[in-house]
Amino acid sequence: MTAIRPERLGADRAVPEKTGPEVFAPNRKSSEKMSDADQAAATAFEGEIREFVRRDVALLRRQRLDGEAVAEPIADNLSVLIRRISGATMEEIDRVILELQGVRDMLRYEGERVGREITGYASLNHAAMTAMKVIADSLEQWKNAPKPSSTHRPAG
Repeated sequence: MTAIRPERLGADRAVPEKTGPEVFAPNRKSSEKMSDADQAAATAFEGEIREFVRRDVALLRRQRLDGEAVAEPIADNLSVLIRRISGATMEEIDRVILELQGVRDMLRYEGERVGREITGYASLNHAAMTAMKVIADSLEQWKNAPKPSSTHRPAG
C-alpha cells in the first residue's frame, strides 16, 4: 500500500495554491464586468453601510462623553446592540400587554352588563309568570262561579 504525502498532492499544479479569503473570492478576470447600474447600487449600498457605522460610532462617543463609564468597549458595544435590538421588541410587547389589559377590562364590563341584563330578564319573566298565574286563577274562578238562575222571567 502506498501512502500519499500531503506535500505531493498539489505538486503537479503549475499555479500556486491560494490561501486566505482569495480562495472563496470570485475570479474577477473571468467574470463579466459589472454594469453601471450594478456599480451604482454597490456604491450606494457601501455608502449606507459606512453611514450606519458612523452613526454607531457617534452614538458610542456621545454616550461616553455623557459620563457613561465603560469597563470594556466590546461589552459596551454588545450592550448597545442588545438595547437597540430589544428596544423595539420590548415596546411592542408593552403595547400588546396594554391592548390585552384593555380587552380584559372590556370583557369584564361586558360580562357584568350581560349579568345585569340576564337578572333583569329573569325578574321580568318572574313578574310575567306571576301575572299570568293571577289572570289564570281569576279566569278559573270566573268560569267556575255559580251562574245566576233563570227562573225569574220578567213578565211580559
